[in-house]
Amino acid sequence: MTPKDKLASGSATIGVLGLGYVGLPLVLGFAEKNIRVIGFDVDQRKVDALNSGNSYIQHISPDRVSSAVSAGTLSATTDFSRIPEADVIIICVPTPLNSHHEPDLSFVRATRDTILPHLRANQLVCLESTTYPGTTDEEFLQQIRSRGFSPGSDFFLVFSPEREDPGNPDFHGTGIPKVVGGFSPACLEQGIAAYGAIYQKVVPVSSTRVAEMVKLLENIFRAVNIGLVNEMKIVADAMGIDIWEVINAAKTKPFGFTAFYPGPGLGGHCIPIDPFYLTWKAREFGIHTRFIELAGEINEGMPHYVVRRVAERLNQNRKALNGSRILIMGLAYKANVDDMRESPTFKLFDLLKAQGAEIAFHDPHIPVITPTREHAEYTGLQSIPWNRESVGSFDLVLISTHHLAVNLSELAAWAPVIVDTRNAMASIPTAPGQVTKA
Repeated sequence: MTPKDKLASGSATIGVLGLGYVGLPLVLGFAEKNIRVIGFDVDQRKVDALNSGNSYIQHISPDRVSSAVSAGTLSATTDFSRIPEADVIIICVPTPLNSHHEPDLSFVRATRDTILPHLRANQLVCLESTTYPGTTDEEFLQQIRSRGFSPGSDFFLVFSPEREDPGNPDFHGTGIPKVVGGFSPACLEQGIAAYGAIYQKVVPVSSTRVAEMVKLLENIFRAVNIGLVNEMKIVADAMGIDIWEVINAAKTKPFGFTAFYPGPGLGGHCIPIDPFYLTWKAREFGIHTRFIELAGEINEGMPHYVVRRVAERLNQNRKALNGSRILIMGLAYKANVDDMRESPTFKLFDLLKAQGAEIAFHDPHIPVITPTREHAEYTGLQSIPWNRESVGSFDLVLISTHHLAVNLSELAAWAPVIVDTRNAMASIPTAPGQVTKA
C-alpha cells in the first residue's frame, strides 16, 4: 500500500526527523489528527522530554504534548532503525551557512545517510529544510535509486518548505497553506495526501525545484525590504527624521505599500540565511544577484550602526564605550519567543565587548544561554534580575528585542539612558533626552 492508501485507511505512521521549532509543531499536527507519529532526533533530552509529556519550546504547550502521548499517537526515539515503521518520512533538520556564507548541507546529508539503509518500498520522503533549488533531486534521487527503488513508482520524493513563524498568534501550524512539489506527478499525489491530512490548504507546484524556490522567494522578499528600510533608517537619522513616524504614515496608503520595520540586524533560522542559498546557487549559472547581496550587506551592517549610536549616546554623557556597562534587552531574535537562533544580539555582544564594554542581558523568555553552534563562549550566561537596583546599575540599556513581557514603564523609571532599536519606548513617558532611537 502507498502512503496515500494507508492514510485513507487510518493505518499510516508518520516519521518526523528533527524535533525543533519546525519538527515539533508538525509532530503535534499529525498526532492531534489521530495519526500515529514517531519523532526522531539525535538529542536524547528532547526525546525524553516528549515521551514524558513535556515541551521544551516555550510557545508550545506541554498539555498538547502530554495529551498526544497519553492518546498513544506520539512517541519519540533516537533509534533510527525504526525508520521502516514510517510510511511518510519528513526531514526537518537545520541548513545553516558556513563561515564563507555558503550552504551547509551536512545535517541533511547526515540524516539522509542515516536513514538510507533502513528505507523500504512505498515510503514517501519529504524534505522541509530550506535549501537551494535542486537539492532534493541532487541529494536524494541517486541514493534512493542505489537502494533499488524507482522514485515515482515504488518510492516517493517531495519537497515542502516549512512556514513556521514562532510566536505569531494569527498564523501558525496547520492553518498556514502548505506548498508541495514532487519529483513526479505520482510523488506529488502522495505528498498532497500526506500534508492534506492535517493542513487546511495544500498548494501543489510542478516540481521540487519550484517548491524550493518558493521558500527562497518568500524570505528574500522580506530580507530585501528589511534591507531597504534599514538603509532608509540610517538616512532618516542623518536628516533628523523619525523613520518610525514615516513608516506609520506610509502604511495608511491602502495599496502599493507594505510596512517593514528596521532593527539591529536580522535573526532567526530563515531571513539571515536563506537568501545566500540562492546567491550561491545562482553563481553556478553565471548570475550575480545584486539586490539580494546588497540587502545582505546592509542588514549585516546594522549591528555596527547600532553600536556607533550607543557610543555617540555615551559620549553625550562624557562616557567612553570602553569600560561602560551595557545591558541588552532581549536575546531572542524576535519578540515574545525563546528562540535565539542567529539573533543579532549575539553580534551586538561581540562588537560591544571588542570595544571594551561590559555586557549583560535581560530576556524574560531566556533565563540562561544554552549551547549554540556559533556562540559557545556565551553558554551559561544568565539573564540579570529585573529590578531597579540591577537595571539601574548600567550606564546604558540597549533594546534589541521588544518583548511584551517587559515592563517598559519600569525600564523608563530605572534606566538613565536607553538606546531603542525597536521603537519600543514610543508610547512610554520618558525624560527629555533619555531615549535615543537607533
